[in-house]
Amino acid sequence: MKTIQEINEKIRSGKAVTLTAEEIVQAVKKDGIKKTARRVDVVTTATFGPMCSSGIYFNIGHATPRIKLGGGKATLNDVPCYAGFAAIDLQLGANALPDSDPRNSIYPGKFAYGGGHVIADLVAGKKLPLKAEGYGTDCYPRTSLHALIGLQDMNEAVLFNFRNCYQNYNVAVNSSPKVIYTYMGILMPEFGNAAFCSAGQLSPLLNDPLYSTIGIGTKIFLGGAQGYVAWWGTQHNPGVARTEKGVPKVPAGTLALIGNLKEMESRWLVGTSMTGYGATLSVGVGIPIPILNEDILAQTAIEDREISAPIVDYAHAYPETKNEVLGYVNYAQLKSGTIEWNGKKIPTGSLSSIRKAREIAHELKNWVEQKKFVLSEPVGTIPSADSGYRFHPLKQGNAKE
Repeated sequence: MKTIQEINEKIRSGKAVTLTAEEIVQAVKKDGIKKTARRVDVVTTATFGPMCSSGIYFNIGHATPRIKLGGGKATLNDVPCYAGFAAIDLQLGANALPDSDPRNSIYPGKFAYGGGHVIADLVAGKKLPLKAEGYGTDCYPRTSLHALIGLQDMNEAVLFNFRNCYQNYNVAVNSSPKVIYTYMGILMPEFGNAAFCSAGQLSPLLNDPLYSTIGIGTKIFLGGAQGYVAWWGTQHNPGVARTEKGVPKVPAGTLALIGNLKEMESRWLVGTSMTGYGATLSVGVGIPIPILNEDILAQTAIEDREISAPIVDYAHAYPETKNEVLGYVNYAQLKSGTIEWNGKKIPTGSLSSIRKAREIAHELKNWVEQKKFVLSEPVGTIPSADSGYRFHPLKQGNAKE
């Protein structure tokens, strides 16, 4: 048994042993669970891919004379921001698209520039045009504001993501006779391809499936800077079918993440256009797992072949509410480039970058080894499989045209 405090003392003295989630698999095969658990202190996990429920909130500072944006309107590089807060606080979502765009950008062959691209441009150091309108009050008499603004001009700029790091996800296919355009990418007709979006054995919540170490307040790598787990993510759904090792067989847990946008790097926050769907933001996340005991180590030693993902037909599951699973396939098969289903070989493609996830896991490992990153004790727990917490979808019949 170890404690986080003991591991942090080893980190500060330069004696902590840190391995990535891929390296730990080989270490366990070589030395076994008991010996490896005694030797290794931290395992780094990572993922990089489109995470649509991402966004920023920021404060632009007061103009002279002052303007009240709360209740007014604002755009950043023509992309609408939410202005329902106080005088000069704004929020921008990764999926936001310009009001001036008649939504042509979401159709095939068009490039969508939206909130995710604005966030990436800010992190890259660009100044963008801010246009705002207020209704004027005695204390905030100004009614319009035009300015060029960058991160350095903002009082605070915070990346706050409602739902990141999905714990497993669908493998999307298309049984219909036509091409369909989805948030899982372009799906070719008659099972012409299969799209998945997870780093598999590198993915954070697949290495800590029961949230034994990841909790509210856990310090992480977020967009190239230090961030934190703020809460569990929206659509968090721990009460799903799992393997004997506790690994979910379908989409399950999610995390809400927060960090200082001013400290982040553009290579880990990338504006992304999904053909026929819209704009989003690809986010790099890395989470360290302290090896407190043998059980936690065993969870981090999971391999791609032990993690199954559900095959879902997006020609029928969306926009219909049924989400029937056609079958299961493991991540070793998915990463091989082809899967076989119903007697047919189907080429696979990942929206999640395995290469970038591997880079993040190694960078976080380097932070620990260089004493730049110590672990944090969670201040609260994430609802787990036995907590009774459930995701409640909108029931049919509750929504009317």
